[in-house]
Amino acid sequence: MVLYTIKNVTKIFGEKEAKVVALDHINLEIPQGQFIVILGASGSGKSTLLNILGGMDQPTAGEVLFKNKKITNYNRKELTNYRKKHIGFVFQSYNLLPNLTALENVEFSTEIAKFPKIQAKQTLQLVKLDHRLHHYPSELSGGEQQRISIARALAKNPEVLLCDEPTGALDYKTGINVLEVLHHIHEDGITSVIVITHNQDIAKIADFVIKMKSGQVVEIYKNKEPLKPTKVKW
Repeated sequence: MVLYTIKNVTKIFGEKEAKVVALDHINLEIPQGQFIVILGASGSGKSTLLNILGGMDQPTAGEVLFKNKKITNYNRKELTNYRKKHIGFVFQSYNLLPNLTALENVEFSTEIAKFPKIQAKQTLQLVKLDHRLHHYPSELSGGEQQRISIARALAKNPEVLLCDEPTGALDYKTGINVLEVLHHIHEDGITSVIVITHNQDIAKIADFVIKMKSGQVVEIYKNKEPLKPTKVKW
């Protein structure tokens, strides 16, 4: 089944001399229930595309359909509901609330979600942090904070988990741990995981790779035998 259909999408920032074409007439179908990597260097347009898929931005031209529903026609309220109901976000910066414990950070997400998945404690078990429930972000390592941000996103019961350079601020070993968590999440086939990265080695664990350059999709391919995260080296 097709998760996203992207039709002739263009995104332009600024005007005249300051004009930047971030996305240039992109056409693309993204399948459901896959581990997908959007690969590209800084400035390739991958973050802009992720923001549009997540309903955080709108294209200048073109259409984006989520499961055959045109989200580019949504008003502000409809986009908010779309994000709440369907999308979980994981960013390079963990964006945890410093005055809340790990458990409280995840509980905060379940309180604002329309259809919370499971209890916060169980979500933290999924990312192997149930022994850190009552620790504050300042008491946790970078990898632990990132796993809490993943648990917080999962607690919303998203159909899609959008991850913007989730290992970018982490060392190799910690980054592999985070990739293992993300890889495990998509294996049930219910949650689609879309990761943007500049790291070509991370693309080796994906089912489906979208390569971008200068605001365009330059290559799309499937990995016949995706690597396990523990087999990836960079």
